[in-house]
Amino acid sequence: MSTYNKMLVAIDLTEEAPQVLNKAKAICDAYGAELFLVHVVEPVGYAYGGDIPMDLTELQDQLDKAAREQLAKYGDQYGVPTSHQIVTVGRPESEIHRLVKDQGVDLVIVGSHGRKGFQLLLGSTANGVLHGTECDVLAIRIH
Repeated sequence: MSTYNKMLVAIDLTEEAPQVLNKAKAICDAYGAELFLVHVVEPVGYAYGGDIPMDLTELQDQLDKAAREQLAKYGDQYGVPTSHQIVTVGRPESEIHRLVKDQGVDLVIVGSHGRKGFQLLLGSTANGVLHGTECDVLAIRIH
């Protein structure tokens, strides 16, 4: 029985994502685990404070579509089936915690920029995921 059977890799869709994916894939292969890719699209309303009286549905749909397309490229590149590619909308920490429970995930892998000082006090997604999840969390240092 391996320690990790299901791994969830939470990625932002930047050019830094492969740094996290390469290590995640190697760990996943070593354990013979299932790999899930997730990207959380933050609701557009958050960015504008919800004060602007306009319909942001179209913009949200465009962001969602772009995220799905980019995640699919990574899925193809790293051999992750479509059923294991998840794009969801919400707060990253909350969505990752929900997916850990829903999918029975044993290990969450996130990228971390290793912020210091004031930024560290404000917290990061990696820190938010760590506090409040019931499984192990591995932070991959992004250079």
